[in-house]
Amino acid sequence: MRVVRTIADLRAVLRPLREEGKRIGFVPTMGFLHEGHGALIRQSAARCDATVVSIFVNPTQFGPSEDLANYPRDLERDQNLCLDAGATVLFLPEVAEIYPTGFQTHIEPGRLAEPLCGRFRPGHFRGVATVVAKLFNIVQPDLAFFGQKDFQQTVVVRRMARDLNLPVDVVVVPTIREADGLALSSRNTYLDEEARRRALSISEGLLAAKAAFEGGERNAAKLLELARAPLSGVDSVQYLELVDAQNLEPFQGEVDRAVALCVAAYVGSTRLIDNVVLAPSPLDAVLNVSLSPQSV
Repeated sequence: MRVVRTIADLRAVLRPLREEGKRIGFVPTMGFLHEGHGALIRQSAARCDATVVSIFVNPTQFGPSEDLANYPRDLERDQNLCLDAGATVLFLPEVAEIYPTGFQTHIEPGRLAEPLCGRFRPGHFRGVATVVAKLFNIVQPDLAFFGQKDFQQTVVVRRMARDLNLPVDVVVVPTIREADGLALSSRNTYLDEEARRRALSISEGLLAAKAAFEGGERNAAKLLELARAPLSGVDSVQYLELVDAQNLEPFQGEVDRAVALCVAAYVGSTRLIDNVVLAPSPLDAVLNVSLSPQSV
């Protein structure tokens, strides 16, 4: 695995691969990697000839009250995970490499950035869209892999790729969970044993709603009720919403298309997000969770 820190060095490494017609996969991350990231890297390694993983803690997606300086970091562990999962190149740029002096161009992701997390983290998806677009231009991958746990992010990135005609297929990989159902997240490290136990109420509700949906329940209000019932275990619920999986608009009535049941909640001071996608048919699941923008 090659480790590079500059755009020029990364392009020098990738140029001969591209000239040979190799398929390049890309997994953008902010580091402090876990098995969920490992799943993305393995998917890329299985489907591509070379896989680039970036680790860049992006300052433009942190709000004024969010502590960028204390974002967890463990580069040695991250490098080992990338190597074990099959990464070919690890890209470790400094902030000045991505945002040089005088940088002032940003991407506004539009309405998709307004609901759910966007309502509580203004400017967050502007930062996400900008850095992902820059990284797509730097790496020029054929496929880019994102985790379903950050569902709104995947919708924003797919729309951006379509709208800007970026020649990359965005692949969304299902959420990786612990054996007890808790979605893997870098933020789980902030949870002590008691807080982690209470955090399970988030996935418990979502998975109960998913089981009911798979059993034939289609009423949006009832699905929301099932997801909400266990949430007394958390300290506060920021949002719990059932939305159209394509446009993130609130969904009511009988579910007749792919929808996403999304939640953000606090356990102590730790904010956790999770979701499940509910699709009436396997085709809907493919079209909304794990496809390329060109395939829609």
